[in-house]
Amino acid sequence: MDITPYVESLRRDLAAAAATGDEGVRRAAERLGHALEAAARLAVMEAVSQAASEITAEMPAGRVDVRLDGRELAFVVDTLPPAPPPPPAAPAPPGAGAEDEEDSVARITLRMPESVKTRAEELAARSGQSLNAWLVQAVRTATQESAINVDLDVSSIPFLGTDPLGRGRPGNRRMTGWL
Repeated sequence: MDITPYVESLRRDLAAAAATGDEGVRRAAERLGHALEAAARLAVMEAVSQAASEITAEMPAGRVDVRLDGRELAFVVDTLPPAPPPPPAAPAPPGAGAEDEEDSVARITLRMPESVKTRAEELAARSGQSLNAWLVQAVRTATQESAINVDLDVSSIPFLGTDPLGRGRPGNRRMTGWL
């Protein structure tokens, strides 16, 4: 954006106002017009920059910047949405303490049915953890002194594990796990 026409307009307005005076007033107005050019350019640039800031504040995403390119102003409009924040770090496993930092890492080979591995991967992904971290947490929970192994027979609870309308076959009537 070339702001020279706006500065020239101010200079012409000053000369027109001084035209009603004598020759000395007209020369003084001409000299003032040249002297005020830099101040007028700066005032216009500040006004345009303020307008760009207000437009940016009203935009749902992106921004408007004003840059000086020689004697001209250049507008840069960025309409890209802001980059999404990085995903939160996986929560620290419960019970992780100083003893874990001092322990060395042991490597083991674990063999399990493919269906169990698939289910473990799904649960690990849902909790935002790698399969290894999820398995370490499961083993840590199961090996705590306060851990309780639950094995319940729920066959005596009405409708649990069966179709309440009596259709079909009864489901699994045992619940097991660690608390």
